[in-house]
Amino acid sequence: MNKPVPQPGIMEIDLYVGGASGAPGSNVVKLSSNENPFGPSEAAIKAASVAAHQMHRYPEIDGYSLREALARHHGLEADNIILGVGSDEILQMVCNAYAGPGDEVIYTQHGFAMYRICALGAGATPVEVPEAERVTDVDAILAAVNDNTRIVFIANPNNPTGTMVGIPELTRLADNLPGHVMLVLDGAYAEFVDGYDGGAELARTRANVLMTRTFSKLYGLGGLRVGWGYAQREVIDVLNRLRAPFNISNIALEAAKAALADTAHIEKSLSENARLRVWLSEALATNGVQSDASMGNFILARFHDKEEATACNEYLASQGLIVRPVASYNLPHCLRITVGDEMSCRRVAHAIGAFKAGARA
Repeated sequence: MNKPVPQPGIMEIDLYVGGASGAPGSNVVKLSSNENPFGPSEAAIKAASVAAHQMHRYPEIDGYSLREALARHHGLEADNIILGVGSDEILQMVCNAYAGPGDEVIYTQHGFAMYRICALGAGATPVEVPEAERVTDVDAILAAVNDNTRIVFIANPNNPTGTMVGIPELTRLADNLPGHVMLVLDGAYAEFVDGYDGGAELARTRANVLMTRTFSKLYGLGGLRVGWGYAQREVIDVLNRLRAPFNISNIALEAAKAALADTAHIEKSLSENARLRVWLSEALATNGVQSDASMGNFILARFHDKEEATACNEYLASQGLIVRPVASYNLPHCLRITVGDEMSCRRVAHAIGAFKAGARA
């Protein structure tokens, strides 16, 4: 019997699996999705509540008021900004716009799962290149580029490793890519790095560089799905032809603008994350669990092998602590742990210490 057949590549996609959300018990702490432990700012909550009274109205067709606020905040040009339903939607737009059957899309060994998914969804061939001890390797990327390459995706800082490369290396990569290759700098965690612009200046000055950012991490708006991208106007014009009109809701637009303006909440979130990230990594190290210096709001804890990581994950779940196994990111011996508030960090450090001392689920 004849039946509809999906485009090539679609059935090769493994469905994206997010961090677990529940565990037995009443005192459960979720540390699996890199969410802000302090939640959204009160200003964002209030703005969303007020906007809810207008939910029968269509939002701005292109989110201009938020694009203007982002431009002022970051010193950018509003017309060079595009909004997405999370930055994931912009990653999809890029693949649909610039890659297709016969084309290749490069991402790194431990790179974000959506890069492969978006490439396959567009009919392109995903190409995984090695990292150097869990750090993006620019030379490996350049060696993999050929006439079929259309896009290079880099998360910087990277998820789930927490590592990053500096602007000089990103610049070297951008300057050595052929002009037909789009370099996408995924800055979902850029705000956690002091003095880092996420690649904005590269996107401003290079015709083939796009920076993406999100409100899901630092700003605590993961449930509203607001992301944005910045590139030269010609690129944004291409992406806008694929962007669905009214893609960002009234509630999300107003909450994002309020979150962007709430400097007190931002400063508290950043300072506590920086303090507790160091504390947690040192606490785990004293129990023999190493991690690379993380530049995000999470730590990649490395165990002896897959079996130990699996057993530790099961023990943590039995204690009401939800973390993220990352075997699907070629890291079977690791667990990614969100930096929570102080009590959460102390709980997970204590539990891992007990596990290493012999406790089991």
